[in-house]
Amino acid sequence: MNNLNNQPNEVYLNHPTFGLLYRICLLKDSQELFTTLYAQRLFFTVTASSDAFSFEPISRTDARMLVESLLRRLLLDREAEKHRQLQTIYQRTFL
Repeated sequence: MNNLNNQPNEVYLNHPTFGLLYRICLLKDSQELFTTLYAQRLFFTVTASSDAFSFEPISRTDARMLVESLLRRLLLDREAEKHRQLQTIYQRTFL
């Protein structure tokens, strides 16, 4: 399961150009990291506002650094279960 909010469902969004996106993790309150569903080569930060979604393309390296930063933060906050879940996602996505 790739969801760090203890929600039972995977999260998908439909990008107007790149099709179905798969959520990797929540970055901040209204910002999440997504990748293309099949190739997992294109990455986006998606920010939700009250009336729309904003898609910002980022490089694979930047996406990896965001997840690594979140992994460090989870360790410091002693969030062992969330860290384990994100570590699994990290290995599947970036290694």
